[in-house]
Amino acid sequence: MRLNDLKNIFHEELDGLYGQEEVNNFFFILIEEFYKIHRIELALQPETSITKKEQEPIFKALDELKKEKPIQYILGKTEFFGLPFKVNSEVLIPRPETEELVALILDTVTSSAVKKSLKILDIGTGSGCIAISLAKNLPISKVYAIDVSTEALKVARENARLNNVEVVFIEVDILSISNTALDESKFDVIVSNPPYVRQQEKQEIKNNVLKNEPHLALFVRDDDSLQFYKAIVQFGLKNLTKKGLLFFEINEYLGAEMVKLLRESNFNIVELRKDMFGKDRMIKATGYI
Repeated sequence: MRLNDLKNIFHEELDGLYGQEEVNNFFFILIEEFYKIHRIELALQPETSITKKEQEPIFKALDELKKEKPIQYILGKTEFFGLPFKVNSEVLIPRPETEELVALILDTVTSSAVKKSLKILDIGTGSGCIAISLAKNLPISKVYAIDVSTEALKVARENARLNNVEVVFIEVDILSISNTALDESKFDVIVSNPPYVRQQEKQEIKNNVLKNEPHLALFVRDDDSLQFYKAIVQFGLKNLTKKGLLFFEINEYLGAEMVKLLRESNFNIVELRKDMFGKDRMIKATGYI
């Protein structure tokens, strides 16, 4: 079968779900992954064909895309902050907004003229994307990461090995973290991208996310939407160094509530930041009183 004929099949089957441009992206990602053929190569050699046996993986991927399975889960991998990461249905797929959070942390901690070893904690690490990216870019720092999910931590540990960094992973629930090994630790930086999507916002979530990504890492109750942030703030008050930094990715609708929470918790400087789409998505708190 000619690859261009296969591309037409992809459009016939998927355009109604994803749109033409997205389907094009899927197709070229898959032919590069399965056949090491780049978009430009197919343009220059439009008669390029594959055998019936070679068609099996791409038709399997087509079937999974029709079921709205994310392409990152189909391939079992993605890229975050220029680094490779393995992903499966036990962890959220890392997103560009979270890359912005990592960039904010790096910009903040490296703006000082004196670079020193930092002690960093990532709460709710999932795939490990935040912790591993920080460890890669701050190689003299000590990075810790926690998660409540055993399976997520398996993925995170594999990603740390893949990226050749050292991160201390610990299985613990931030909602019941007292009396653990971390309880008396002091950190220069605490960061978290915890669950923050309210049940009332489910209708805004695309099916490929809703049907596939772990709800444990996505959703919170409507009547206690800041549950994880409150717990992390309290942990931070006890476990941040005096000039320590607290960073969050947040629900775009709850920026004001987050600023209020942090100010009422005696953080001296609170900065709400917008992401590339102009949404309130990041917050930085410094210097609690």
